Amino acid sequence: MATLLLLALLLGAGWAWTPDRPRAELEARWATPPSRFVDAAGLRWHVRDTGPAAGAPAVPPVLMLHGFGSSLHTWETWALGLQARQRVVRVDLPGAGLSGPDPARQYDDEHALRQLLALMDTLGLQRASLVGHSMGGRLAWRLAAEHPERVERLVLVAPDGFASPGFEYGKPPDVGLMAQLLPHVLPRAVLRAGLEPAYADPQRLQEDTVTRYHELLLAPGARGAIIDRLQQLKLQEPSALLGRVQAPTLLVWGERDAMIPVANAQDYLRALPAATAARLVVLPGLGHVPHEEDPAAGLPAVGDFLAAVPASPPSPTGPPAGTLAR
Repeated sequence: MATLLLLALLLGAGWAWTPDRPRAELEARWATPPSRFVDAAGLRWHVRDTGPAAGAPAVPPVLMLHGFGSSLHTWETWALGLQARQRVVRVDLPGAGLSGPDPARQYDDEHALRQLLALMDTLGLQRASLVGHSMGGRLAWRLAAEHPERVERLVLVAPDGFASPGFEYGKPPDVGLMAQLLPHVLPRAVLRAGLEPAYADPQRLQEDTVTRYHELLLAPGARGAIIDRLQQLKLQEPSALLGRVQAPTLLVWGERDAMIPVANAQDYLRALPAATAARLVVLPGLGHVPHEEDPAAGLPAVGDFLAAVPASPPSPTGPPAGTLAR
């Protein structure tokens, strides 16, 4: 979503100064039950942990990771649909939503994985299925590749990882103007214009969704964390790491995704081992955030995939990677 924010800033440069909102005010509005705050890895995490008590169902718990500039609220409808059968944990990543910024201002992937493992330990998630969108998808598949013993299943919603326009391997994106403006200027109307391209049909972008994005981006330290995260982003060609993933994998993509095009799914299907039985679900007429734009479209496939009873890893002669399901 970095390009969306940059577009918003370019359109609104000099329009209006937008100060931070008091954290207590934002927490009173956006951290109502079942929200709680958890201390792990030296950070205060905003968490929603719902569904059956740990150990009650046979289905493993789920940990959901949002995308760039977003928050755990992005998963609301999917979480409600999943929590009847399994424990569902949603988190605001450091510096996003209502999780405070990292005191060390460190946002590289390696550091993020250490933080996530510490949070999983604190929450008693010794092994969980991961659901990640965009940036959160990249963290999810990296965690699955580097710590396969912690990941049961993997759902990647338009995941980040391969190079794309403005995001080259080994080079952070150019955020010079953004770094100057974002901490001071973020009018709500401009942010809406920046969010609309994430939807195939901008009419589906609800005003309360825009309000939520806007207010949470005004949390103290949130905009500085966005700049820090972008300046520390250095993509590496991911095929070798993806080749280490062992967890069964479901890719979910909006057919009209203008941020990370659905054609990128083929890169993942080529790189993921056959043992993951990786398959792709393409959602017609949806964009980069299908879980927001039309949650009902992808939820059945995701729910059925995550509810599968744990089994031994598929053999190399099992279903081939790249099966297409629509």
